[in-house]
Amino acid sequence: MPVTSAGLLLYRQGAGGLLEVWIAHMGGPFWARKDAHAWSIPKGEYSAGEDPLAAALREFAEEMGTPAPHADYQHLGQFRQPSGKVITVFAAEQDFRPERIVSNTFALEWPRGSGRIQQYPEIDDARWFPEPEARLKLVKGQLPILDALAEHVRAGS
Repeated sequence: MPVTSAGLLLYRQGAGGLLEVWIAHMGGPFWARKDAHAWSIPKGEYSAGEDPLAAALREFAEEMGTPAPHADYQHLGQFRQPSGKVITVFAAEQDFRPERIVSNTFALEWPRGSGRIQQYPEIDDARWFPEPEARLKLVKGQLPILDALAEHVRAGS
């Protein structure tokens, strides 16, 4: 069985009707000085038998430090990543504006081999980006999610 994650992709119409998406910069020392292809939709792993939407809502709250907005979330699809992980994504049109981002943390030995365990935020930044710019920021494996969202919005679903 592949590892499964579930995530939320919030979107809105920006200036001039340009599609904008809410994405997050991954935390920790590996991503610290990276910007291009170092962002992700807010997501996280879930167990077999767990409802993917419930998992996506929980993971969003953990990574943003605030609950996901109440919305009519639509199933956007399942997307296999280069790692083999499968992400189930739900999308909703919302103008999400949290006061601040406070992500949960994870423990990591850093520098590697030092024996020193440090805590790092899973997400160290999150914000709105126009869809063309988001294509430069998202990890490459998640670009098909943007394609599906653009089709979803065009279809008026």
